[in-house]
Amino acid sequence: MEDKVKIKRMKEAADILSPILREISDASVEGVNLLELEDLAIQLCRQYKVKPAFKGYEGYPAALCLGVNDVVNHGIPYDYELKNGDILGIDMGVKYQSVYSDCAVTVTIGEVSDEVKKFLETTKQAVLNGIKQAKPGNTVGDIGYAMQTTVEKEGYSVVKEMVGHGVGYELHEEPYIPGYGRKGDGEKLYKGQTIAIEAIINQGRPEIKISRKDGWTASTKDGMLSALFEHTVVVDDNPRILTKW
Repeated sequence: MEDKVKIKRMKEAADILSPILREISDASVEGVNLLELEDLAIQLCRQYKVKPAFKGYEGYPAALCLGVNDVVNHGIPYDYELKNGDILGIDMGVKYQSVYSDCAVTVTIGEVSDEVKKFLETTKQAVLNGIKQAKPGNTVGDIGYAMQTTVEKEGYSVVKEMVGHGVGYELHEEPYIPGYGRKGDGEKLYKGQTIAIEAIINQGRPEIKISRKDGWTASTKDGMLSALFEHTVVVDDNPRILTKW
């Protein structure tokens, strides 16, 4: 059964998260330090009276997950100044009135090649194609299949260790929603279900490694680029995107 109160609150949370993410994206320019972006995120959460969802979650120390170039996800902000030609994945969630919203975007810093632009556009399109499958009666596998086929036909690969998920009264809820799958496989979706659909895509091989130094930061094993895009979505005959990029 559709929880209309939850969805209403989640829409309000998304309407706060979206401009925060936009402001952080706009501030992500050559010469800006990742620690400045983290400070900005904390400041904006105070301004909008929301709680940064990631900070303290299972011990994670920051409000943002920031991934420069070959960082896949869970990159802890550190003392690094963005350079021309970098790409930056920005993943953030907020808690507002007992519900959560989650969203991610990858932005370019200065000038990047046409190949990098194509890589990011493919990753973005993978999420949008996955969202089209977020309809009652479809399955988690339908979403994953749509994303996987989108990226693999362009020669890119899906990170299998990191997945989308249910979201609502908790930041991470069931079901898990991989960026890969087979049509008809997995849990069936129902009307009013709230989920975070996420494409985490590598330019080269899918294998990743986790930093021994901080235990969080995941990077591509081959050193090639990684990108991610994510939306919080309501399952419906016309799937509803709550967040905005």
